[in-house]
Amino acid sequence: MKSFFFALITSLLMACQAEPEAVTDALAGGSQSQPSEPVAVKKPYILEAHGEQRVDNYYWLRDDTRSDPEVLAYLDAENAWTDHELRDTRALQQTLYDEMVSRLTPEDASVPVRDGDYWYYFRFQTDQDFAIHARRAGSLEAAEEILIDGNERADGYDYYSLANLTPSDDGRFIAIAEDFIGRRIHEIRILDTDSGEFLPDVLTEAAPDLAWSADGQYLFYLKRDPQTLLAKYVMRHKLGTAPAEDQLVYEERDETFYTSLYRSRSGTWLALMHAETNTTEVQLLRADSPTGAFKPVIPREINHEYSVEDVDGTLYILTNWQAKNFRVIATDHESAGDKSKWTEVIPTTPGLLITDITALRDWVVLETLQDGQRRIWAQRRLSEERFSIDTDEPATTYWGSDNISTDTSIFRYVQTSLTKPNQTWEVDLDTGTRQLLKETKVPGAYDATQYAAKRIDVPARDGTLVPVTLAYHRDTPLDGSAPGLVYGYGSYGSSTLPYFNPALISLLDRGFVYAIAHIRGGQERGREWYEDGKMMNKINTFTDFIDVTDALQKQAIIDPKRTYARGGSAGGLLMGAVLNMAPALYHGVIAAVPFVDVITTMSDPSIPLTTGEWNEWGDPREKAAYDYMLSYSPYDQVSAQDYPNLLVTTGLHDSQVQYFEPAKWVAKLREYRTDQNKLMLYTDMSAGHSGASGRLKRFDDYAREFAFLVSLSEGQDAPN
Repeated sequence: MKSFFFALITSLLMACQAEPEAVTDALAGGSQSQPSEPVAVKKPYILEAHGEQRVDNYYWLRDDTRSDPEVLAYLDAENAWTDHELRDTRALQQTLYDEMVSRLTPEDASVPVRDGDYWYYFRFQTDQDFAIHARRAGSLEAAEEILIDGNERADGYDYYSLANLTPSDDGRFIAIAEDFIGRRIHEIRILDTDSGEFLPDVLTEAAPDLAWSADGQYLFYLKRDPQTLLAKYVMRHKLGTAPAEDQLVYEERDETFYTSLYRSRSGTWLALMHAETNTTEVQLLRADSPTGAFKPVIPREINHEYSVEDVDGTLYILTNWQAKNFRVIATDHESAGDKSKWTEVIPTTPGLLITDITALRDWVVLETLQDGQRRIWAQRRLSEERFSIDTDEPATTYWGSDNISTDTSIFRYVQTSLTKPNQTWEVDLDTGTRQLLKETKVPGAYDATQYAAKRIDVPARDGTLVPVTLAYHRDTPLDGSAPGLVYGYGSYGSSTLPYFNPALISLLDRGFVYAIAHIRGGQERGREWYEDGKMMNKINTFTDFIDVTDALQKQAIIDPKRTYARGGSAGGLLMGAVLNMAPALYHGVIAAVPFVDVITTMSDPSIPLTTGEWNEWGDPREKAAYDYMLSYSPYDQVSAQDYPNLLVTTGLHDSQVQYFEPAKWVAKLREYRTDQNKLMLYTDMSAGHSGASGRLKRFDDYAREFAFLVSLSEGQDAPN
């Protein structure tokens, strides 16, 4: 994620000037047919802070242009080594891939959504990676109109993502945001459905957020800063004009805030959301007055987080003001900034986090989280009548989906679990009538009743009970003989909820027990759960994961000799910290796009996403925060000890966690480790943070990772 701090001039020169023998050293002299384990050349680079120096021998692996031949050669050598180390799993990878893909419905389609006069949906065709986006006018029996064929748009590119598709109110124009690199820098194009052609306007260096004015003459979008990639510039594009003439309507000057853009579900407002870890601000502009100015609903206040829904002229605000786990208040637009005029609609409840609200004609729908269980409730706007929309089925999660209008009593939601595919439901809140719109089918012999999912609590070292969700095949004995994969995240207040993944079944069928550790740093047990796992409490996240693993072993749920762990991004930081703290607990670990160079990254505001995260990890410009972060930073805490088998993955174009963090980490692990276990770095040279694009290609990554785990569990690579 970031790297800087008062580097000495001589060290800077050493890091920037490639030595002639560096590539040879990095490749460690291996031949093409029989590669040797790469050994990165050491080029000391000095980082200074608070009167202290840190020497980073692998800082040279940072290349912001992603074109340095020496760096690319090193990454290629690592890929060759990974391929060599996994050579005995190639047949297994193909088998796993075939299994996973066979669980996809060959020709699948989304549930259509009514927007204006059209029903919009997307569908997949057999053996195609990308969706075809289409619509029907008036009714679902009308002729299909294809809008965007993702397969045609992706043709000729190694990576493609259609991140947004937004129609104007009358449906004539369709704005799309496309990423052709994987760095989340989008090009925006506008399709004229009357002609079937794109307008000549191409809006570049954009975020995917899009919003039309009510008359369809103006498209609002966000432009990114080319260095930090912050979407800080709110732009207004008028149809028929050159992009160079686009108007800057707002600039977010505080670089600790991220900005997002959307149209309110009522259609009345264009909205900006400015957010950092502890503070949000919503600004509104009437969609029928697009040349006006955005104005705050509630002016920015430190530690005040809120979001806004509107219906029939009333604003419903989800706020944490005097409510740690949030509450819902009602007000009007003119009085929203005056808290004395707020009317409380739904009070706060200790331990019950209100995560989202949806305002409808006569109802407010709440999505809540308590004890790791996601729930959905509906309450009448003008009374306290309330009922539960979901069920009490354990280890199941729910979320609202595609509720794009306020003028309705119908609420749509998705229900899923680790072992049961997604179901899309609609409930008429006025009558309580429910309708199953779609149940995702798993082709072949998949039988959900052959698998079990349940919730347990295990004690952490301080006595705190940590929720754990388990999934396994019913034939798998829970007697300590089964291999186990423990997954965790635990950051940003992001709760790790169980959902169906067709890839996971391949592990369960091979006798694995899968465990999600709902560790502190998420919000599974309310806002307090998050606060107890961030900033100066971050160590709790790591010790919770270790304690969950230890408990699963001691309670004879998983085999201590065949215990594995996986985490990605901030969950990759979790993996790095746990490996340093308790490596003997694990036989193998997968660290995907891992944020492991905490201090260097969080000290460099030029690296994307640094400034907005100082309230998540700490600001290393402060000595106390610097010392605390340094105490767990995986890259800095690598030491001479045995580490388990390790597969690390990254993407060259990753904009969230820069590729050089995992690359440096693997290089340093090779230098220090005292074991002979597998240590591999796989870099997708044409992808970013989310990995390969496409419906099918993503299973290549799953197959590689799961083959690594299965081969270890079957004893092909016993610990040394």
